[in-house]
Amino acid sequence: MRFLLRVIDYSLEDCYHPFVSSIRVWLNRLLDTLREVLRWLKPGLGIKRWFLYVLVGLTFLSIGIGLFILDLYRSVDVDPAWLDFIDVIALRILPRPLRILIFGGLGIGLVVYGIIRLNRSILTPFLRPGDSVINQLADYRRRERGPRIVSIGGGHGQATLLRGIKEYTHNITAVVTVADDGGSSGALRRQLGILPPGDIRNCLAALSNDEALLAQLFQYRFSEDTGIAGGHSFGNLFIYALTELTGSFEEAVAESGRVLAVHGQVLPATLHDVRLVADVQIPHLTSEVRISGESSIPTIQGRVRRVWLEPNNPPAFPPVVQSILAADMIVIGPGSLYTSILPDLLVPDVAHAIRASRAYRVYVCNITTQRGETNAYTVGDHVRAIEDHVGRDLIDVVVCNRRTDLPLPNGVDWVRLDKDLDNIGVYAADLIDERQPWRHDAAKLARVLMDLYMDRTGPMDGRN
Repeated sequence: MRFLLRVIDYSLEDCYHPFVSSIRVWLNRLLDTLREVLRWLKPGLGIKRWFLYVLVGLTFLSIGIGLFILDLYRSVDVDPAWLDFIDVIALRILPRPLRILIFGGLGIGLVVYGIIRLNRSILTPFLRPGDSVINQLADYRRRERGPRIVSIGGGHGQATLLRGIKEYTHNITAVVTVADDGGSSGALRRQLGILPPGDIRNCLAALSNDEALLAQLFQYRFSEDTGIAGGHSFGNLFIYALTELTGSFEEAVAESGRVLAVHGQVLPATLHDVRLVADVQIPHLTSEVRISGESSIPTIQGRVRRVWLEPNNPPAFPPVVQSILAADMIVIGPGSLYTSILPDLLVPDVAHAIRASRAYRVYVCNITTQRGETNAYTVGDHVRAIEDHVGRDLIDVVVCNRRTDLPLPNGVDWVRLDKDLDNIGVYAADLIDERQPWRHDAAKLARVLMDLYMDRTGPMDGRN
């Protein structure tokens, strides 16, 4: 087709006529239409098999109609004028192979055009403005076949990771800590006896397909002077209400995901009511101070020596273990080292499942230090803290930030890479958010993780 356009341009380059211009416009439109039709036949869209069903069905229908007309033609006395008309519309003056080609091409073209227009008419109310059906279908199929990724952590860091990684795959499991005891989550936990929903709410909002409205509603926080709901977020109250209706916290989380059109799942690390406890070394004191409660640990200006859960050795939520064992990639972090990441890993079944999994295990180190938790920590300090609490052989590669040229708030510093990480690969890249350089950029982080995964496994053409 492009060759034909070039021939027309060459043969008519010294003359101009509106008819010639209209021919070129028509040929361009035809070329665009053919290109759009051929995109529907790309592998992996799940279209060709159903198109074949429609084509076979129409073929049988055409054969039936043809046999009926043929029987009518042979057995009923018909006016010769009608027979002549039938001969004309059947193109009997042309050779049989050419007639087959003409009618077959027209039939396939009409079927394809009709299916495309029908799909567009049905799906228009559900499409993103400015995007075509084929583009959205191809994007959906690509992410549907994406790798199975398990994210372990909590807080804003985990939500940032999920916001980026959902652009590459729908097969996401977020394993979230339930040791939170501060803010709205802590109040609901103390007053109503449910597991803290705050980090779960953040992950659901990050995975939502409609972060522009529904997710903002889910994250909306009532002001302190609004009575009984004061200080609570809408999402936390929504999860609590669903817990009352369904009689199950985990079912409430699943229903919340369906409301937000979440692809993937968000799971609590354990369904037991656990509390985080820490021994903290206070400066200028020889003895350590024991702090109970996740929200209290960062407020003590000291060095965290050890954290643990009470009650000790809580069982993991079974779907968490299943997801970890079936994962292609496990991402630990980013997030608060002692109050978001370790509370998940301190559930023994979670750590055992990660160690037993054949997945690619990545630890995403924080970009900056955190007041009260990781003051003056390096990348190696973060890794050693994890190994001191849950043992070695849990991490295959550490992903850290290498860019340190932007200003930071007072009290925090860059987490810098040291060179004494034994038997663990390290990948450093520019991961910072330009507007908030102490946080990860969701798109940069997701791209780095997917590049590492593809380098290790190769592109995934599909999964049986």
